[in-house]
Amino acid sequence: MILEQQIAETFKSVLHDLYSVDIAADSNLVQPTRKGFEGDFTIVIFPYVKQVKKAPDALAQEIGESLLSNSPLIESFNVIKGYLNLKIRDSFWFNFLESEFDNLDFGKVTTRNEMPILIEYSSPNTNKPLHLGHIRNNLLGHSITQILKACGHTVVQVNLVNDRGIHICKSMLAWLKFGNGETPDSSGMKGDHLVGKYYVVFDQEYKKQQKELLSQGYSEEEAADKAPLILEAREMLRKWEANDPAIRQLWSMMNGWVYNGFDQTYSRLGIKFDKTYYESNTYLLGKNIVKDGLDRNVFYQHEDGSVRIDLTEDGLDEKILLRKDGTSVYMTQDLGTAQLRFEEFNPQKMIYVVGNEQNYHFDVLKLILDKKLQKPFGASIYHLSYGMVELPSGKMKSREGTVVDADDLMDDMFAEAKKSTEALGKFQFSDDEAKALYEMIGLGALKYFILKVDPQKNMLFNPEESIDFNGNTAPFIQYTHARICSILRKATETHIELTSKLTISNLGKEEKQILNTLYQFPKIVLSAGENMSPALIANYCYELAKTFNHFYQETPIFKEENVEKRLLRLKISRLVANVIKNGMSLLGIDVPQKM
Repeated sequence: MILEQQIAETFKSVLHDLYSVDIAADSNLVQPTRKGFEGDFTIVIFPYVKQVKKAPDALAQEIGESLLSNSPLIESFNVIKGYLNLKIRDSFWFNFLESEFDNLDFGKVTTRNEMPILIEYSSPNTNKPLHLGHIRNNLLGHSITQILKACGHTVVQVNLVNDRGIHICKSMLAWLKFGNGETPDSSGMKGDHLVGKYYVVFDQEYKKQQKELLSQGYSEEEAADKAPLILEAREMLRKWEANDPAIRQLWSMMNGWVYNGFDQTYSRLGIKFDKTYYESNTYLLGKNIVKDGLDRNVFYQHEDGSVRIDLTEDGLDEKILLRKDGTSVYMTQDLGTAQLRFEEFNPQKMIYVVGNEQNYHFDVLKLILDKKLQKPFGASIYHLSYGMVELPSGKMKSREGTVVDADDLMDDMFAEAKKSTEALGKFQFSDDEAKALYEMIGLGALKYFILKVDPQKNMLFNPEESIDFNGNTAPFIQYTHARICSILRKATETHIELTSKLTISNLGKEEKQILNTLYQFPKIVLSAGENMSPALIANYCYELAKTFNHFYQETPIFKEENVEKRLLRLKISRLVANVIKNGMSLLGIDVPQKM
């Protein structure tokens, strides 16, 4: 039983015995004491004041005295305005350190025997390379996967590639008209960048045609709808769905270029999927589901020929499921993909990591599957909605070519890491070691800066700020880990054996503080899993690194003459290094042995 649960059980007994008040023994009643106050854990007494009919301070004093008598874990207590602060005996912290200081899996729990959780993220379109927005999506999806695994869940990571549709046809058509046979090999461009180039070309030419139609007296809506390029793109989509051989061959070739590009980007980000779905393989299943819903009068056929569902009574509006020309929309393939995943994995939950601009889409998807079609998996759908990420220069638009490509951003981060690290001028590395370090620092800075922000919030990404070695950044945490590794190497060189049993019984203030911080790690991991928020892990790692640096400054290790105190501090340092490594790995971030 964890410490908080033991205290909660004793607290429950005390309330019953003293005041005949019955509560559940919830470990969440016991929280870490706030910084600046004396104590290790705190119980808030205010919720019980009315039931007991005592003043908060008096009630807390009585409960504290009873807890002190009934719990061998509690050494002392103090009361501050209804907050009961408890000091835990040093023996507990010594036992904790001895049992965990060399536990490489500290913070993880045993895998549960249950159905898997399926998480979909990335979901790129094959008409452009991955950009900064995709980076936040991928980093969130990958990190949440690692956190859920650490919480004992079996997780299936899937990617849904949007490889068909009007946006794909736009790139294809522009390449046919303006590409002159250009390929990734002939251009020297990554395939996804090359295809993205022609998506921009389409938009540029399309706007020229709209401008021409406007000059002829057409309205803006008419010009957008009747420009020759958009008409050709729609016809290309119709032919694609009709399996036109030439169109399918072009589509296959250009998508192949994009997949090669995506694979390189994913590899650099450290991301792998258990399965990749393709919209081109699932939209027909979605069409069958729509047909079934139409036959059952869940959906209806509009007078223009499209298939729709009226959700106005549910507080939403009318949703098109098939266009009037019979082609599918995103909702069509999402219906089919959800059905396919249920049949393949029978997951307890299907998590979709998708930006908050798609909140309405997923409200509709869940409502249709759960309440309208009454699918057994409908209620398991969960939209992990996250905020937009912008640069200081403002918003990005793919079709206008103003996005920041993921590859370019990673290159920039590498360059920033190189510049900042060389400015420190402390270590000498071989060229290969230096490149590996710059990549680790650069990508770590990128990942951490994005993941330390609550997923639901919009954020501004500042590359220069992210690489700071002194702020709430990955480089600061990575440097702390490297410093500890240096300390541990020195201990090995001086033949200090960390496996020796500690014989001292008293802890200093700083030692106890950092042990308390370390003790919180498993609870932080579980909370991050429950809230699906890597930000909790990121900010914990920062606080731990700060706490260790203060500890290191206040309690010298190798200058300490007392052998037992030196050993104690080295064991604490080992556990800090393990926790930093484990915590950062949950964010997809590596930490160096030296910097």
